[in-house]
Amino acid sequence: ELLAHTVIIAPGAAAKWLRLPSEQRLNGSGVSACAVCDGFFYKGQELAIVGAGDTACEEALYLSNLSPMVHMIVRRDKMRASAVMQERVLKNPKIKVYWNSETMEILGDKLVEGVRIINNVTNEVTDIPVKGFFVAIGHQPNALPFKDYIDTDEQGYIKTICGSTRTNVAGVFAAGDVQDKTYRQAVTAAGSGCMAALDAERYLSAIGVH
Repeated sequence: ELLAHTVIIAPGAAAKWLRLPSEQRLNGSGVSACAVCDGFFYKGQELAIVGAGDTACEEALYLSNLSPMVHMIVRRDKMRASAVMQERVLKNPKIKVYWNSETMEILGDKLVEGVRIINNVTNEVTDIPVKGFFVAIGHQPNALPFKDYIDTDEQGYIKTICGSTRTNVAGVFAAGDVQDKTYRQAVTAAGSGCMAALDAERYLSAIGVH
């Protein structure tokens, strides 16, 4: 048991995966959950992305600036993304959408060589040759141990007071991806960590602890 005047919560968030054996085997060898982080390594190559929300659309659009063709795999016959994001994707000639489709296997021995998908309506199986496979089906904040004490939103992210890292509990601060569902970058997490440290220092001064 540890006693403290302040606590900074910063356990991050974990990417959601498809839980395919081939996905786990090729993770870091062509499989990624962050197009902004890793997309540049596959510049000039055809790529695949799975997902149907705003993040998936944003990452597909980003990858289309690097790739001659982005193959977007959508599980249902429609997306969850906003109408504006869907329109941008569907109008992009460098993004091909596969509706009603699921990933069966990521192909390749040591590096990604393609992806095998199945159409849930026709049962047609298709192999798509790609060099990179990006998973954009969401993240899960690692906030579960704190939910009984700290306010979280409907997705489980810790709520912080606008313009600060303060939570609903005095002396408790949250930093990084556990409270950031928008940016989720190392540099923004580091910045919010600095903010939390400053907020904690100010809190300690305010209660007379030096």
